[in-house]
Amino acid sequence: MKKILSILILAAMALSLCVLAGCGSKDTLTLNVYNWGEYISDGSDGSLDTVKAFEEWYEAAYGEKVRVNYTTYASNEDMYAKLSSGAVSYDVVIPSDYMIARMLEEDMLLPLDFDNIPNYEYIDESFRSLYYDPDDLYTVPYTYGVVGIIWNANVVDEADAGDWDLMWNEKYAGNILQFNNSRDAFATAQYKLGLDVNSTDTATWDQALAELKIQAPLVKSYVMDEIYNMMESGEAAVGAYYAGDYFTMLDAEADNVDLRFYYPERTNYFVDAMCIPSCCQHKELAEIFINYMLSEEPAIANAEYIWYASPNSIVYENEDYIDEMGEEAMEILYPGIEDFSSLYNSYAYRNMSNDLLDYVNTLWEELKIN
Repeated sequence: MKKILSILILAAMALSLCVLAGCGSKDTLTLNVYNWGEYISDGSDGSLDTVKAFEEWYEAAYGEKVRVNYTTYASNEDMYAKLSSGAVSYDVVIPSDYMIARMLEEDMLLPLDFDNIPNYEYIDESFRSLYYDPDDLYTVPYTYGVVGIIWNANVVDEADAGDWDLMWNEKYAGNILQFNNSRDAFATAQYKLGLDVNSTDTATWDQALAELKIQAPLVKSYVMDEIYNMMESGEAAVGAYYAGDYFTMLDAEADNVDLRFYYPERTNYFVDAMCIPSCCQHKELAEIFINYMLSEEPAIANAEYIWYASPNSIVYENEDYIDEMGEEAMEILYPGIEDFSSLYNSYAYRNMSNDLLDYVNTLWEELKIN
């Protein structure tokens, strides 16, 4: 029985690797896209199925069939680990800024042919020449946002909300969720303490670890996508997360849950961008996919569905989109696009050296073990 099971497992692994390597029928191209969970309009709740729409559009435009093999990850670190292992191949990935910088340093991304991405012209100037891609050669911004704190007003006193201290408030022990990735988790402590999230001084990270250890007994769970169900159901009452996801949770909250949101004074501003990894099997097809994602119907559908701010002027200048999102959402998601560059430069994560990364990962393991 074990031998048969092993054979079946090996066969399944071989099939999986074949798919990820771009295998498929002779008449069908396979495009492997790797993205965050809950980060594309997928056809649910009456939304546009962006992947299916691209497949249909491509066949009509080029007379060839394409299949998008779309898979998801929970964090930049998970994506990096899988891609750097060399065991799989993807054509399009959508990392965050600091991870893009790291991947570029390690020659993990290919320069883009913008002749195949004419819709890049709609990307706002505020999102060009940012530190992670100063010459705009490797990336096309997909979304941007700000980290804030989500809280259940049926559990949390309003007087306690307003800064990072809420995440350390003993009144809500067992009701607090913390990020399950080292960069975001350490940043919550660093912002709280007024420390530099890009410091190269290990003592700064030691201070943050000490603060996270103080918080640890109060934490119900370290989460990424799990935060959705836990906040929506009332299983937890406080959690730091990305602004766009607050509206997704708000839309699905239970009757006994009253979710609210605020930005602490110091917090993370980030950009997630579409890139082509060096292991890509279909570069031109990948660029065509990126260009399609910038076109009006999928760009607006994605922005409406995932509730993240878009750097694409086709989206944020569209009156129907503005009406659909509503005043509160527009105020939270677009807190001043003209000021984005200065805020971003002040609070965005930068890439860390390998030595510092190793040091921080050791601290993270120490936190999680204790």
